[in-house]
This record gives sequence, structure tokens and C-alpha cells, in this order.
Amino acid sequence: MDTSRAGQITFVLLRIVAGFLYLQHGGQKLLGWFGGIGGPGGGPLPPLMMVAGVLELVGGTLILLGLFTRPVAFVLAGEMAVAYFMAHFPHGPLPLQNHGEAAVLFCFIFLFFSAHGANGFSLDAALRRRAALGR
Repeated sequence: MDTSRAGQITFVLLRIVAGFLYLQHGGQKLLGWFGGIGGPGGGPLPPLMMVAGVLELVGGTLILLGLFTRPVAFVLAGEMAVAYFMAHFPHGPLPLQNHGEAAVLFCFIFLFFSAHGANGFSLDAALRRRAALGR
């Protein structure tokens, strides 16, 4: 893992941007953002889409903030793997062919965060610092 200043900054930026982009998908499903597919005036979502929307909105927010990063990222990576194989793979095996590039990228970005955590600029790090001071 690159521990240089630039490496730390880009790590945090990747987490923040990925979380921000991901939570928008949940907002689109649940709140009707960006001409969404659910939420106000969009009609009821099927139960699986509702679960996906909650995971995306709440999970994306937690990733953005860097709170409970490892377990949340692991769950979200799983969600994206399921989404890829349910929604994209039936249309062809390659992500470019089946429009599943975003699902694959999110899956592997979240796997990275589940292995490496949130890094320094996060609520996880603040909680660790606070716990260390309390000892």
C-alpha cells in the first residue's frame, strides 16, 4: 500500500467519490432523484430493487463518510456482484457488451475498501483516535 501523501489523498478521494456516486443510485431508486425509477411519483419498486436502493443510499453515504467501511464495503461488493449476474450477464458475458462496467468497477472498488478500510480521513479513523485517547 502506498503510504505517500499523494497515495493517501487519492485513496481518500476514491472512497469519497465512489460513495457519492453510489449513493446517487439509491437516491434515484428510493427518492426519484435525476428522473429516478422509484420514489415520489415513480410507483412502487419491486422488493429486490427496494433493498438495492437502501443498500446504495445508506451504504454509499457510509462509504463517503468512511464509517464502518470494511463491513459495508464487503456487503456492497456482494450487492454489485449479484446485480451484475442478475441484470447484466444475461445480455452477454463481457461488461462492455452487457453495459455492466459500473457494476464491475463498484464491485472491485468496494472489495478494495473491504480489504484496506477507509484510510486516515474518515469517521472510522476518528473513532479509532478517540478510543485510543480514552485508554
